[in-house]
Order: sequence, then C-alpha cells, then structure tokens
Amino acid sequence: MATPKTEDFTVKDNRIANYAKALAHPARVAILQILIHTKECICGDIVDDLPLAQSTVSQHLKELKDAGLIKGNIDGAKVCYCINEAEWETAKAYFNNLFDSFVGGNKCC
Repeated sequence: MATPKTEDFTVKDNRIANYAKALAHPARVAILQILIHTKECICGDIVDDLPLAQSTVSQHLKELKDAGLIKGNIDGAKVCYCINEAEWETAKAYFNNLFDSFVGGNKCC
C-alpha cells in the first residue's frame, strides 16, 4: 500500500485536508452543531443528543480534537468540550479562501 505524500503539499493544504477529514462524518458535524449552539458541553450531554454509544461519541470527539476544531477540559470525572475559537477562525478562513478562489464561467463539463 502506498504511503501518503503529505510532505509534498503545503502546510495550508494539509491543514485544510485535516479539517475536511474531521468534518467527513455526519456525527462529527452534529457534535459541532451541538457545541456551537450550547457554547459548552459535557460529553454525557452530547451522548444524550446522538443515536450513538458513548464510546463512539468519544472517538468522534477525539477526531475533532485532533484536528483542533474543539478543545476539552477535564473537570473531575467529566470532560467539557467547546469550539476552539482560534482554530475555528483559521479553518473558516482557509475554507472561505478555497471556495472563494473559484470563479465560475469555465466551459468544462
């Protein structure tokens, strides 16, 4: 199996790909929407809002955290998650720049 050549691409390209990977599952999108609307959330609350097992939700939270889109604080036995505002703004700027760079009107397809 071939290894990915991520080092052949820019840091920005790799970050966009990591954000896209983190967003590539509907459960992660749902988790982000929960965090956006509640501003802060404890993992148990997220589990209550989704049709998934606690372990599955934890895996999705890990993916979002690894991408930097969320952050979490441990408070005793509870872990509280929220949007990582600085990284969120970076992701937003990168995606906006990517999508805004397309100028329609090409004659392809």
